[in-house]
Parts: sequence; C-alpha cells; structure tokens
Amino acid sequence: AIVLKQMPLGEADRILTLFTMDSGKVRAVGKGVRRTKSRLGGHVELLNRVSVSLARGRDLDVVSEAQALQTYPALRTDLERLSKAIYLAELVDTFSAEHASSYQAYELLADTLDRLEETRSPDLLLRHFEMRLLDISGYRPELHSCVECRSELQPQDHTFSCAAGGVRCPRCRGSSDGPLIPVSIGAMKVLRLLQRETGPSRVLGLSVQPRVTAETERTLRTYIRFIVERDLKSAEFMNLVTREGV
Repeated sequence: AIVLKQMPLGEADRILTLFTMDSGKVRAVGKGVRRTKSRLGGHVELLNRVSVSLARGRDLDVVSEAQALQTYPALRTDLERLSKAIYLAELVDTFSAEHASSYQAYELLADTLDRLEETRSPDLLLRHFEMRLLDISGYRPELHSCVECRSELQPQDHTFSCAAGGVRCPRCRGSSDGPLIPVSIGAMKVLRLLQRETGPSRVLGLSVQPRVTAETERTLRTYIRFIVERDLKSAEFMNLVTREGV
C-alpha cells in the first residue's frame, strides 16, 4: 500500500488512507503511531510504500503490522518535490472509491513517485500523471475530434471544453456550460503526446517552451477542478511553494 493521507485520532492514533494494490483505497486506524516509541509510526508515514497487515474492524480496519518498503528520502528534503508528491496522493484519493481495486492507478502512483525523486522535469511528469489518471478513471479527454461536430481537428488553435470533456474546433467555439480554455497548436501536441504515452520516459525527454508548459498545466488542472467540483488543497500548497521558491 501507499499512504495517501493521515488524520489524527485521539491523543496517539491516526486514521490512515491506504491505496492498496489489491483492494484499492482502504481506511485503517494506526494505533499509537503518534507516540515517539511507536513500532509502527515510522513505517506508515505519509507517502511511504509499505507492506501492511490489517485486522478487520467493525467500522475501520486496524493496522496490526507494517514494514516500510520505500520512504522516498529525496522527496522529504526537497519541499517543492514533496508538495508535488502530496498533490499526486490527493489526486488518487479524490479519484478513487473505497475498496475499488485499480492496479493501473496503483502502478501509476508508485512509478511516478519513484521518478519524482530524480527527474529534472517534474512538471511534465505531473502532467503525464494527470492525463493517465484521467484515462484510468474514465475521464479521458477527446483530443482528436471536435466534441460538438465530431470533425477531425486540424492543426490550428482550438478551445478545450471542460463540460464536454474535450476540444472544440473553431466553428463550434460557442457557449458552454463549463470553462472554455484556449489551446494552442503547441499545447495540443504536448497533450496528445501525454495521452499517447503510457509511460513517462519519452515525455520527460521533451524540451517544451515555458509558455506551452503553463498552457498544458492550465488545461489539465482546470479540467480536473471541473470534474471534482472543488480546488485541491494540495494544489494550492504546491503553487505557494513554487511561487515562493522554498
């Protein structure tokens, strides 16, 4: 499992949200993990990948044993990368239902956290993660045909409709129930590559202009915000850390 979230419970316990390989998202109580001498505490820290045994409980399961497999030390010494990792965890938490298994989402999160420790292109890595998670979760954006008239999109500037879940051609650029985002030719190329590549290796080798990178981020983040109907707290924290250059 990967520890997605922690909430204090009482004086010494925590409610842990675990994203497991076999059972999807599971909530469990880590008894005494906030105590200094807890034998479990260091193993079930936020973002750790951990082998865990759970005892069935009436309302919540209870962590009976835990062994950390990966603690991501490089992330914990770099606040900007750590903020991005927390954002990934909140995305998975938001898009996952309890006890709904998704091996693809688990592998995506584990692989992305591994790469986030060392990549020189963390922003592109996040965009790839967002696009893959949208695909896995059933919200794959349409990037090749106009979502209104179904005509094949030509190589020119377009508009992304969050309500329709994809790109509109210039002829169909009318009113919409949700946000409309201008998408340039350069951003369309990057978005299509992100969607086409199941692994991030080729994406991380790209050299993308900052303007196109920002446009791609704005498109995916606005679409995600529209789907979940709220701003993610971790996104606000990540933006603050990036702006302040902490």
